[in-house]
Amino acid sequence: MPILQASVNPDSSFARGGGDITVVGDSALLSDTGPIGTHVDIPDQIGNNGQISLYIVRSGDSLSQIAKMFGVSVNTIIWANDIKGGIIAPGQRLVILPVSGIQHTVKKGDTVGSIAKKYKTDIGEILTFNGLSDGSNLKEGDALIIPDGEQGLSADQRSLTGTTEIRQATPDYKGYYIRPLSYEDGRKTQGIHGYNGVDIGAAMGTAIRAAAEGDVIVARQSGWNGGYGRYMVVQHANGTQTLYGHLSSIAVPEGTYVSQGQVIGFVGNTGKSTGPHLHFEVRGAKNPF
Repeated sequence: MPILQASVNPDSSFARGGGDITVVGDSALLSDTGPIGTHVDIPDQIGNNGQISLYIVRSGDSLSQIAKMFGVSVNTIIWANDIKGGIIAPGQRLVILPVSGIQHTVKKGDTVGSIAKKYKTDIGEILTFNGLSDGSNLKEGDALIIPDGEQGLSADQRSLTGTTEIRQATPDYKGYYIRPLSYEDGRKTQGIHGYNGVDIGAAMGTAIRAAAEGDVIVARQSGWNGGYGRYMVVQHANGTQTLYGHLSSIAVPEGTYVSQGQVIGFVGNTGKSTGPHLHFEVRGAKNPF
């Protein structure tokens, strides 16, 4: 039986553990060959505990295979990477973004509008995430994923393709993070929502500072990006990540090491946003703000 070998990563700027290894979930080496010969024959899905993962597409990969590997839906990948026509190419770098959402079974009389109203979300997001051009072809019994849907549901009902909302994230790294916008520059306009995030309202163009030192692993300069618009993610030494969404511009590129308090971007109104503000998430720990 052949020994499993680590996958070669064509993007050396994000390589770890020797220079060319694909890292899944920030901890697991992805094998090129599984027990019966292919990289998709790995029986256990890789848990991410709400962490954002990066994946480099290889020859022969399909969206369904990658989705199965990470335990998310195909539309999660399409939605977060603005993929057109479901087409991916070798060497393409994908952000695997665990989506906070609710599964809804279509009932008689349901419309996309009524569903969006019920879960306090956007009609366009429901259509985009579920690959619908409009709501005319909804059928009774269909299962829809409602991104960022809000309702008092059980943990099982909040489950989305292996992931759940992180509203009580642990541990608590008290004092590890500083506020990305000072109290003078912005005020909190919405408490914990989505993936352990808060919204801080501020004037357009206000400087945003890194909550803690770390590596910039995502810096998306354009696109909808699952509603985050222009956004970035910093990976920290304690194993957590911070996300900064709806930016007007990003000050540092992917792969940059940033120090705590360094200016990394500027407040904007991109993606799913109704006014200038910063959407700030802590993934893997309690959000102190």
